Amino acid sequence: MIKSLLFIIDDIELKYFEFNDLVTDFWLIKEFLKRDYKVSVALKGDLFVANSQGCVFSRNSYIRNENIYYEKKMHKNLINDFDVVFFRPDPPVDINYLNACNVFDYVDKQKTLLINDPCAIRDFNEKLHVNNFPEFTPKNIVTSNIQLIMDFVEENKEAILKPLNRCFGSGVYYLKNDDKNLITIINSMTEEGKTQVMVQEYLEGAKDGDKRVLIIGETVFEECIQKLPGEHNFKFSIHQDKFFKSTKLSDRERYMAQKVGCQLAKRGLYLIGLDVINEKITEINITSPCYFIREINQHYNIKFEDKIMACLEEMIEQHFLKDKVYAFNK
Repeated sequence: MIKSLLFIIDDIELKYFEFNDLVTDFWLIKEFLKRDYKVSVALKGDLFVANSQGCVFSRNSYIRNENIYYEKKMHKNLINDFDVVFFRPDPPVDINYLNACNVFDYVDKQKTLLINDPCAIRDFNEKLHVNNFPEFTPKNIVTSNIQLIMDFVEENKEAILKPLNRCFGSGVYYLKNDDKNLITIINSMTEEGKTQVMVQEYLEGAKDGDKRVLIIGETVFEECIQKLPGEHNFKFSIHQDKFFKSTKLSDRERYMAQKVGCQLAKRGLYLIGLDVINEKITEINITSPCYFIREINQHYNIKFEDKIMACLEEMIEQHFLKDKVYAFNK
């Protein structure tokens, strides 16, 4: 039976909706279309609640000549009209993002599989909640208190400051205890002590970049990419081939990923990308994690999209098999 899928994508992805092998959503949409799924797309601003039910204005997508397109006509649907919803808008996780997540409080999750569940995304911060796994994380604090941050940097000599609701390295700063701009950066990023940020100890391995460890459900992929710092930068900032290299998972990294994947899958968070330095998890990406399919294909000479789709299709089949058992027992 053809299954109907809805992808909630980012505004810029809809604006430039054609296959681009840098974009994970375009890979997924194309692969599902090739497998004869019915795929619709929408933006988080297209979500709404009517008569106490989650609804959406969606656009049908299609594939032609190996490219993807969408019809301009918009359709009004219940979210529960779709079998599966992929919720993948990019941060910032601002009030509009949170309001979009709130719509899914009015969706029957027994009927529709949510990947990732927006209500779980709402309750899980990609930076702060690394502290759910303290045995795997660098020393850190989450605070808006300027003095606490100053003391942390003084104690550790070097640190990394991160806003809690952004992505792609936006607003991430390297802090050093003797930097004359230190207080200026802290004041700016905390909005004079009003906005919480995360401050992590600086890990020496960061000079070599961070590993992206990829998880779907409870499956940890052996294929792994090292994201390298950009030119004149301490962090990965430019999505170009020269800033990637292949690497391998250590036993410790594999163990960490399995523990995180199993725990988060119970919350409805299935698509996960861990950022790892020195065998420590610095961030757990669950909003719209990039799976670096092009880069993995190039470095490992495989079709990584096939491995991803095998996991996703199995997850979908298992959900609806479980749903049939639930309906029978009921």
